[in-house]
Amino acid sequence: MIKSYYSMGLILVTALALSGCFGGGPNAPVSLRVLNYFDTTLPGSAEEEARVWDAFEEANPHITIVREDLYGESYHAKIAACIEARKFPDIIFAWPSGGSTGLHAGKFLKDLSPLAAGDKLGTAFSPAALDGGAQAAGYLGILPRSLTSTHAFYVNTAVLADAGLTAAKTYDELKAQVPILRSKGYETIILGNQDGWVMQECLFSLIAGRFCGEAWEQAILSGKAKFTDSDFTAALEFIQSLYIDRVIARTTLLIDYGDVVTQFAENKAAYLIDGDWRAQAFIPLERQDILVTLFPEINGVKFNDSTSVVLGAGWGISANIRDKSPEERAAWRLIQWLSGRETQTWLLSSGKIGIPSRIDIDENALDLEPIQKEVAKFAREYKTGTAVIDRVFPEAVYSAINDGLQEIAMGTKNPGDLSFTVQNALDVWKSKQ
Repeated sequence: MIKSYYSMGLILVTALALSGCFGGGPNAPVSLRVLNYFDTTLPGSAEEEARVWDAFEEANPHITIVREDLYGESYHAKIAACIEARKFPDIIFAWPSGGSTGLHAGKFLKDLSPLAAGDKLGTAFSPAALDGGAQAAGYLGILPRSLTSTHAFYVNTAVLADAGLTAAKTYDELKAQVPILRSKGYETIILGNQDGWVMQECLFSLIAGRFCGEAWEQAILSGKAKFTDSDFTAALEFIQSLYIDRVIARTTLLIDYGDVVTQFAENKAAYLIDGDWRAQAFIPLERQDILVTLFPEINGVKFNDSTSVVLGAGWGISANIRDKSPEERAAWRLIQWLSGRETQTWLLSSGKIGIPSRIDIDENALDLEPIQKEVAKFAREYKTGTAVIDRVFPEAVYSAINDGLQEIAMGTKNPGDLSFTVQNALDVWKSKQ
């Protein structure tokens, strides 16, 4: 009788193990529910489905994907309903903040950092992409598939060659080029400075990050630091020096954002400051002589290898998924596939992303325009991604900064006064929360 019970118990344990109740093997059958942000009406959507999703299931026959494709408001309505019900798909397409802040704030996404560290993703991804502090949850809730630098330093090598110069590596070199370029009839740097957001997004956010350090915006938002502190004021003083040194002319306040590319393409200046997205405007021009890099090194600042970065969207795993379960293993395998080298290479070559979050992609091997290759390699140009002001501070604050930066350009406001104005805007906003 005892032997019979023993045999039955052994059979039951074996059955449970095979069914996955004890964790299952690495290839245990798993079904994953996926919420994808995807417009099936766009050209190329069928190719993306075949190249990305169908290919994954073919390579992983033990994983069944039940995918729901939503786009626009229908997607956001679905997320809102999931948050209200506290029930989520296993895999969720999301942004690092913005419209996905509710997912992050509620801690409804797993922290992917242990999984990323376990698979040594730091060797394949940009450090900025794996910076959990840059996401609204404060940890790595999603694995981004792309990056956007709101700053890019476009270099017109034809203009520089005509003046007998090469691209400046430091601010002192840049300042020394001003009289030489002016003698040849060229401006040094132009930007669409008539629009208030451009200086703030495309240059000052980078400068603030270099002077104030990593996560400077969180220190201010938490009250541990203030806009009136010496480092932020020094960043504003640097902007003032750009005009005093004539590196940027005050006449740029008359340049509309829509016109600046034309002026740069017509060789009016040696350098253009804009976002990395502006590279698309140069593709029809077939320019071979434009480089894309970072603003030159500034002596004495904290982070010369930084730029202002917005993480792209990506995929996260529902916090409801158990650690080390077959579902987690399968979900992580899918996320790595969706952000894998092959997938990102295809997304890059098809124009669906501009800067991949991976740094192990050889853009020179792809059929891209020269300017696209310049932008694609941009993630290897910097080690630190710092905050974009109008993405993290309320409108009352970034509007005060936008207006103040133009006032500094006109010489009607000094950096110290602007620091107090901005801090006051933040204090008033906080008092109303």
